[in-house]
Amino acid sequence: MPSALLVLEPIGGIAGDMFLAAALDLGLEQAALEGALATLGIPGWRLQVTRRSVSGIAATHVEVVVDGPQPASRGLQELLALVERSGLSERARATAAALLERIGRAEAKVHGVPLAEVHFHEVGAVDSIVDIVGGAFALSWLEAERFVASPLNVGTGTVTMSHGTFAVPPPATAKLVTGVPVYGAGEGELLTPTGALLVTAHATTYGPLPAMRIERVGHGAGGRDTKDRPNVLRLIVGQEEQGGTSERVLVLETEVDDMAPQLLGPLVDQLLAAGALDAFFTPVQMKKGRPGVLVTVIAPLALRERIEELLFRETTTLGVRRQEWERTTLERESASVATAYGPIRVKIGRRHGRVYNAWPEFDDCQKAAAERGVAVKEVLAAALAAWRAGDAGRA
Repeated sequence: MPSALLVLEPIGGIAGDMFLAAALDLGLEQAALEGALATLGIPGWRLQVTRRSVSGIAATHVEVVVDGPQPASRGLQELLALVERSGLSERARATAAALLERIGRAEAKVHGVPLAEVHFHEVGAVDSIVDIVGGAFALSWLEAERFVASPLNVGTGTVTMSHGTFAVPPPATAKLVTGVPVYGAGEGELLTPTGALLVTAHATTYGPLPAMRIERVGHGAGGRDTKDRPNVLRLIVGQEEQGGTSERVLVLETEVDDMAPQLLGPLVDQLLAAGALDAFFTPVQMKKGRPGVLVTVIAPLALRERIEELLFRETTTLGVRRQEWERTTLERESASVATAYGPIRVKIGRRHGRVYNAWPEFDDCQKAAAERGVAVKEVLAAALAAWRAGDAGRA
């Protein structure tokens, strides 16, 4: 069920089981979800799916029922091995592994231990594993191109965990929502670590409902009643209206003047591989007349910690500046055109249905030119001409 836009609205909070429940409410088949999770090879659990009315809202509720003894904790490598051996699709396995590694990094920082030594208690329990891996399966099923969320309500008060009683949000959750807009309202813990993980790993924008055509709405009910608001998570899927996308992004900068220039190219490659939207460097003159470079990274808000860690690890900087910017982007799509040199992809940017930019993918042009022994500019010109001819025919 492809849908271009997924909007997550935690009306009363969010937990991993609420995300699964909302996905089932949208139409994800319970049998398909259970079948995928069964390939993990973890015995002694089952899904109990029911319908509930929450403050007059019809919603789906999911509970992971555990039948029999389970390990007190599980290590990160053990969980990653379970995912790798599972029968999940390649996309779902990659998503699940990335989620587990992300929460593993958060736990490692909280406890001050190497990532390889992280052992999960709450997250290592069967219900949390089902929530995380099931969430990865649901995200793969949704096939959303963009993920938008409302600011996250973490709740108030305290929560008791295996390591003791902590203020809301507890340490791991606080790490996961670093750089994300949050607020506290209502009693108790309203944002669990698994809920925070599923949202912050995928949302690129936090704010009001964007302009869109709603296709389907799903409600996932929480496990307890709340006084001031319905304890439900709402998922909205649909198509974003043409006209460009407005979003908040993080801009990180640092100058360096004592770093080998050969390292700058690989640095940009690593930043982009880590999820940065763009990364570049600019020559600058620093103190004492020293030549240096300004490294600039544009990234989703949720990736602040990951990008900062990479900058500190791969450069000689001692500090990184950051600020949030608003940006508007054209609606992007890709089309393949036939040329005398083979098929070439063309990047297209639209706004309000009008094409503002169309340009061949340079890597495709370069590869085709090398294979045919011609100049890259000839392939580029042929691809652009082919696209213009096809676009004129469609007009």
